Amino acid sequence: MIKYLMFFIGLFFFKKSYWMILLSLIFLMMVFMLNSLDLFSLMNVSNYLGMDLLSFSLILLSIWILILMFLSMVLFYNMNYNLEFLSGVMVILLFFLMLYFGTLNLFLFYLFFESSLIPMLLMIFGWGGQLERVEAVLFLLFYTLFVSFPLMGGIFFMNYFYKSLSMVLFMKVVLSNLVLYLVMISAFLVKLPMVFVHIWLPKAHVEAPVGGSMILAGVMLKLGGYGLFRVLIFFKKLNFQLSNFMISLSLIGSIYICLVCLHQSDFKKLIAYSSVVHMGLFLGGVFTMSSWGLTGGFYMLIGHGLCSSGLFSLINLNYERFYSRSLVLNKGMISILPSFTLWWFLMLSSNMAAPFSLNLLSEIMIINSIISHSSFTMILVFLVFFLGGAYNLYFFMNSQHGKFLLLKNTFFNILSREYLMLFLHWVPLNLMFLKVDFLMMWV
Repeated sequence: MIKYLMFFIGLFFFKKSYWMILLSLIFLMMVFMLNSLDLFSLMNVSNYLGMDLLSFSLILLSIWILILMFLSMVLFYNMNYNLEFLSGVMVILLFFLMLYFGTLNLFLFYLFFESSLIPMLLMIFGWGGQLERVEAVLFLLFYTLFVSFPLMGGIFFMNYFYKSLSMVLFMKVVLSNLVLYLVMISAFLVKLPMVFVHIWLPKAHVEAPVGGSMILAGVMLKLGGYGLFRVLIFFKKLNFQLSNFMISLSLIGSIYICLVCLHQSDFKKLIAYSSVVHMGLFLGGVFTMSSWGLTGGFYMLIGHGLCSSGLFSLINLNYERFYSRSLVLNKGMISILPSFTLWWFLMLSSNMAAPFSLNLLSEIMIINSIISHSSFTMILVFLVFFLGGAYNLYFFMNSQHGKFLLLKNTFFNILSREYLMLFLHWVPLNLMFLKVDFLMMWV
C-alpha cells in the first residue's frame, strides 16, 4: 500500500492537485478494503512491516478521515488558502501514519510516532487563525518531546539487553522493569492524552483549522491508543500490579474533565475536553487487560475517531455561517437551520453513546471489564457516564434552543457536499454494530 502513496507525491506538481489527491485517496480506500490479508494474527509483510486487524482498521480510519477532511476544506480551496501545499502535508502525514501502524520494529515505531508530529505542527502553525497558534505549537512540542526522549532511551535499553528490536519477540517476553514500564507508556499517555497531561489538546484544537482538528481528534489521538495496545503486552505482570491505580486515576480524571466541560462556552474546547473523557474510559478498559476491555477500547478508538471528527466538522460548518464558536452567541439554531439541528442531535447522541452507535457497544464492554476487575469502581463509572450525558445535553440545549442572538442576517444553507460529509461520518459510526463480530476476532 505504501507504493500508492509514493504516486501521490507526483500529484503535488499539478495545478488541480487538491481534487486529484482526493480522488486518489478514494481509490486507495477501495484498494485497501479489497485486500485479502489474514488479519486475525500479526502477519509479517516483510522483516519490518506487518499488519493485524487493529493496525488495518486504524489505517482504514486514517484514510477515511483524510477523505472527509478534504471534503470539509473546499471553502479554503475556493478562498485560495494555499490548499495544494496543505494537501501535500496531509499526504505525508498519511504516509507516516501507515508506516507507524504497520511497523514491527521498535525503533521505526518510535521514528514514525514522532515524525507524524511534524505535519501536524505545520498545519497548526501555517493555517491556524490566530497568533495564539505559536503557543499551541510550543505546548504540543514541549509535552511530546518531554516524554519522547525517555521512550527512545527505553527502546535502546531493550535493544542493548535483548539484542533485538522486534515487537513480535517482545510480545512473547514478560518484562518486569518498573522504570522501563513507566518510560514506555508515558509517551503514549501524553499523546492519547491522559488527564493531567492533556493541556496541549484544547489549545491545539482551538488554533488548528477544521482539517487539523478532524485529523487531530480522528487519527492523531489514536497513535497513543495503538502504542498502548502494543507496549502493554510486554509488561503483563507489572500492568496487573499497577492496574488498580491507573484505572482509578483515569476514572477520577474523567469525572473532573466532565465538570470542566459543563462550564465551557467555546464549541471547540468542549468537544476537545470530551475527547479526554473518552480516552479516560479507554484507558480504564485497556488497563484491565481483559478481552472485553481490550475489545471495548478498540471499538472506542474507531467510534471516537468518527464521532469527534464529525463534531469538529459540524463546528466548522457553524463557524462558516455565523463566524462564532461561542455558546453564548450561538443560540436558537433550530429556528433558522432545523436540518443543521438534526445533525447536531445525531452526532451528540452518538457522542453520549446512544443506540445504535459503536460508542454504545464500546462503553458497555468497558463498563463490564472495569467493574469485573474491581467492583469498587462502580460509583466512579456511574458518575462518568451520568456527567458525560449531562454535558452533551447541555451543549445541545444551549446551542439549538433559546433566542437567536446573532445579528448577521445573511447566511447560506447547508450544501449537498456538507450533507454528504456528515452522512459519511454518521453511517459507519452507527451501522458498524451490524458486523462487530468481525472486529472481535482481533483479541
